[in-house]
Amino acid sequence: MDELLEDVAHHRDLGYQAIRVQSGVPGLAKTYGVSQDGAAYEPADSALPSEHIWSTEKYLDFLPSMVARVREEFGPQLKLLHDVHHRLTPIEAGRLGRSLEPYALTWMEDPVPADLQEGFRLIRQHTTTPVAVGEVFNTVWDCYQLIQEQLIDYIRVSVVHAGGISHVRRIFDFAALHHVRSGSHGATDLSPVCMAAALHLGLSIPNFGLQEHMPHTEATEAVFPHAYRIADGTGHPGDAPGLGVDIDEELAARYAYSPAYLPVSRLEDGSVHSW
Repeated sequence: MDELLEDVAHHRDLGYQAIRVQSGVPGLAKTYGVSQDGAAYEPADSALPSEHIWSTEKYLDFLPSMVARVREEFGPQLKLLHDVHHRLTPIEAGRLGRSLEPYALTWMEDPVPADLQEGFRLIRQHTTTPVAVGEVFNTVWDCYQLIQEQLIDYIRVSVVHAGGISHVRRIFDFAALHHVRSGSHGATDLSPVCMAAALHLGLSIPNFGLQEHMPHTEATEAVFPHAYRIADGTGHPGDAPGLGVDIDEELAARYAYSPAYLPVSRLEDGSVHSW
């Protein structure tokens, strides 16, 4: 908890207005969203898939107290988010969302796998904690039911995965009719090209919500020189033509491809679980 509070304070001091809080869970060696040894978090952690042990019971027992402690430390104004990373069932997500209601999360991200979209009805019946989903969606049809039935509050499609600028604009326009705001995926596995497109697109819509931002490495920033900037919790697309991003192919050629895989998640009894 002490490390988490220090990290939240650090990002608040950098100007971030909304911070996703992830913490290690007592009794589990590794937890999604938590970096090792103070390094920047990178989920793809090895050349062959590693294995992480997961316990839903330990997670649900710990998380409300963690969020409560962060809220107590930083007060009601700082926007707090949390990524469940598809690991619960709908009724478990409903329980978690209800337990987090006193701490006013801006969103609870990916509470369950979104393949069975009717499951989000069950979550809605049990909690008013806002829900964000969609970083793995590819078309408007992947999120049609969730938006049309107002089962989510933020749609997290990314420009590079969901059909490009034109198609994502269609998704955001459809979402605007149903009180759903944008929250585009912005992890480090998406290049500065995608971040620039997301910032430009976010400026063009009436239902912009949040733009996820995970800083790229210095090498990535150098290979993709760009006009946009992130400062004081705000993304500025810049005034360069087009998306304002170039690529230094000679510099890129100096970096050999290094394979990295996402982990495999197992329950404590050894059975495979959604990562």
